[in-house]
Amino acid sequence: MHYTNPKTTPPEKHHVDFGISVDESIAKNIYGVINKTIPQLRCAKARDIGSRYHNQAIIYLLEKWLPNSGEKLGDFPPIFHYVNVRPTVKPEQMITDVYLLLLDK
Repeated sequence: MHYTNPKTTPPEKHHVDFGISVDESIAKNIYGVINKTIPQLRCAKARDIGSRYHNQAIIYLLEKWLPNSGEKLGDFPPIFHYVNVRPTVKPEQMITDVYLLLLDK
């Protein structure tokens, strides 16, 4: 989850959370890994295929879809689901699903 835009935010101020599904609560640890829950909200989803450094799905959702949809953003950052993460995946084959969380109607 990106709380800031990496293209416009200085690296020392950029804030990202990485998430995985867990079956049990994570105990306090020296690494700072904590439990968080994604709220149950409606969302819009778009898929991007290509380099994760030039994600077009988030641009489409924020600049084209949202202004014309009548929807309002929820109070939560966009979620980037990296569908195929392996060292052998070429940039042009990368698949990223972007979820834009919306306010309930």
